[in-house]
Amino acid sequence: MVHESDVCIIGAGISAAMLAQKLSELRPGVSITIVEAGRSVFDFENRFQYRERMEKYGENPWPGDFIEGQAAAGGISRTMAVGGQALHWGGTCNRFSEEDLRLKSMYGLYVDWPLEWAELEKFYCEAERRLGVSGEPSPFPGDKRSESYPMKPIPLTWSLDRLKEWGNKSGIPFQATPQAKNTVAYDGRAACIRCGTCDICPTGARYSPDFTFKRLIAEKKITLHDRTLIRRLMLDDSKSTVLSAQGVQAARPTETVEYRAKVFVVASGYTWSSHLLLNSACSRFPNGLANRAGQVGKYMNGHAFIQAFIELDDEIYPNMNPQYGLISRQYFRCSPSDPYVRHDLRIWEAGREAPRLKDANGRILLGDEIVQDWRSRNKRGVARVRAYYDVHPSENSELTLDPSVKNKYGDPMPKITHRRDAACEARYAATKRHIGNIFERMSRNDNGKILRTNEGNYLDHPAGGCRMGTDPAASVCDNFGRTHDHENLFVVGAPTLPTAGCTNGTLTFVALTLRSAGEIARA
Repeated sequence: MVHESDVCIIGAGISAAMLAQKLSELRPGVSITIVEAGRSVFDFENRFQYRERMEKYGENPWPGDFIEGQAAAGGISRTMAVGGQALHWGGTCNRFSEEDLRLKSMYGLYVDWPLEWAELEKFYCEAERRLGVSGEPSPFPGDKRSESYPMKPIPLTWSLDRLKEWGNKSGIPFQATPQAKNTVAYDGRAACIRCGTCDICPTGARYSPDFTFKRLIAEKKITLHDRTLIRRLMLDDSKSTVLSAQGVQAARPTETVEYRAKVFVVASGYTWSSHLLLNSACSRFPNGLANRAGQVGKYMNGHAFIQAFIELDDEIYPNMNPQYGLISRQYFRCSPSDPYVRHDLRIWEAGREAPRLKDANGRILLGDEIVQDWRSRNKRGVARVRAYYDVHPSENSELTLDPSVKNKYGDPMPKITHRRDAACEARYAATKRHIGNIFERMSRNDNGKILRTNEGNYLDHPAGGCRMGTDPAASVCDNFGRTHDHENLFVVGAPTLPTAGCTNGTLTFVALTLRSAGEIARA
């Protein structure tokens, strides 16, 4: 079976939703087909029930949001569904800073991004409008905005108000994190009632891509084919342009389905975008499409983190709105003359100790003793303080195909191995001391005590694999996501980032995608 359209978008996550929406505005009447391997989770009416079962029994609130046998070793999420990981993201919408784009010119480290901050900042504003972001302006001049947030910030809970006051005593200014959650009715969605289960928002206050897809389908602006795995891209016999995308539908696993278009956009996230390009190897591109220079799957990135749990003299009541937190952007910047360390600084409430049936001496507790013991151990509040710090990948921080692990169609599955470059490794000890000193400084307030610290054993908010750049020998695509090797093939979103900054990346993925939409519309 063959399907034809002007634009074929492969993947149906947040980048695909934003791209399809903007393309339909820039080019009314253009035919857009979106192909997604997972299923459509268009069951908003059931989300109160899913939330209840999550609360009572710890169930996955998104049943069926993955594909059996389709997983990446080293990946941090298996979600494959219409909406992608943004079905159940926390909604935090921090921006990067100009320093992220100028690492080479400012610090002599890694590379500069191939676009200017003023250009990206415009699309940050557009991304915030489309997602519906509530927030407050940063107190730092380097974070100056050209537009206000669409909505005022979510009010702080009792616990966050206490923790903000505690954090500010260290001379570090904290503020609420910006959120893609409505504080008033916005874009047809309700206001947040702060029910504290942002993993599955039962009211629609937190943005998720299924709202956009359902609207575009109802307005007949897109055609969506779900449960259809694109296995490879096929080239024109005589040119380097992509002729079609071939895949298989779950309902007819023995038949090949083909999609033909003028323009193809890979919007499959940091894992499956590189995987598809590598899996599309052919005689003219034996190492995979868009991979003449061997850069696909390279420079996989993310940011590292260190966190501390700090006990303090204050009443902290967990679970009032647990995914909502505080951020300081004080350390987003460092002087080029100082040792390089950049990080955000976050505070969340931490959960209380659970009730126990034996005390510290092993004596069995009964009846009211259990409650009294629990109360005595939870008189003091606990803050979870985390620093996401900037690290840069080596070239062999990579996604590769593992021929020993295949899906049911015989395709090798991806394996991700993160490796930091030599400069990161050299400054690791100094970075750890710097962040540890901040934790110690904060713990001096309100009779604080550091209970424990730990480091992440993975890189969070991952990106990369198809990084953008001006040199085709050292990058996969240009700053619009157009691949250097194929003029009608684009990659958008997370894979194009050269680095992952030192804070959440989703807003940056969306901003870059919205910028790419203009070039794709012209194509």
